[in-house]
Amino acid sequence: MTRSSVLAEIEHLDPKRDFERISFLSTNYDFPWDVEQSLSLAFFRTYGIPTISVLLDETGEFRQRPQKRYDDTKLILAEMLDSGLDSERGREANRRMNRMHARYSIKNEDYLYVLSTIVLEPIRWNRRWGWRLYTDRELEASLEYMRHLASRMRIRDVPASLEELERWSRGYEATRFRHTESNRRVADYTLNLYLSWFPRALRPLVRQAIFAMFDDPLLDAFGYQHPPRWLRGMLDLAMRVRAHAVRLLPRRRTPRLISQSRTRTYPGGHALTDLGVPGAEPPMEGRLSV
Repeated sequence: MTRSSVLAEIEHLDPKRDFERISFLSTNYDFPWDVEQSLSLAFFRTYGIPTISVLLDETGEFRQRPQKRYDDTKLILAEMLDSGLDSERGREANRRMNRMHARYSIKNEDYLYVLSTIVLEPIRWNRRWGWRLYTDRELEASLEYMRHLASRMRIRDVPASLEELERWSRGYEATRFRHTESNRRVADYTLNLYLSWFPRALRPLVRQAIFAMFDDPLLDAFGYQHPPRWLRGMLDLAMRVRAHAVRLLPRRRTPRLISQSRTRTYPGGHALTDLGVPGAEPPMEGRLSV
């Protein structure tokens, strides 16, 4: 499937009815890398909310098993997108996620904020560094996908439009972002995980590049030093050059499915019962081999 045929199919779909197909095509054909990287930023944004970071810190998962925590979150979301929310694997992934969350007392507004970052960060990334802009149908489908996922997670008061969601999310950050030690610890655990993927000599540069992707309120919530303006300019230029290069590359003919890709935690494939913490196992078995 070529990029032109991806857009051609999307333009013949209804975002209200075909939101899953549109999201699948957009994410897995045209923007697999972009969405994966932007969701990494989305995870960081949630750590700037103390009520979220305290809970994440207290579980010990980020301190003891940061790679597994990262891979599990990515795979659970991917299972639902790649297989479908109402597929057997999609339903079991959703149940597993809900069972893990049910162990804790989490406010609806914190649930909604986390979900808002999952929707909004890929859109923000696309506006800055996408090789093409999302179409109106893709944007509408992303909101509809969020609505259906929120319903399955029993999240209430979802805004009616992306514009309202953006205003709500930014307003929530404005009143909730503040520096705490739990914010910093969870951010440090995750940052050190990301740095471990690179050669030691490159890690100081990668660290600063990550900081350059954060806005000042998020940096302040972690107590991180602001990067120089020139570094942010260089990063922006590099990402725009990358977008131009991707535009010229051969078209992707098969989808890139994160749910079927190798991860550092599960190099031989995963079962849904592998994901998350003990005691939240859904009844379905079946290991994916890659």
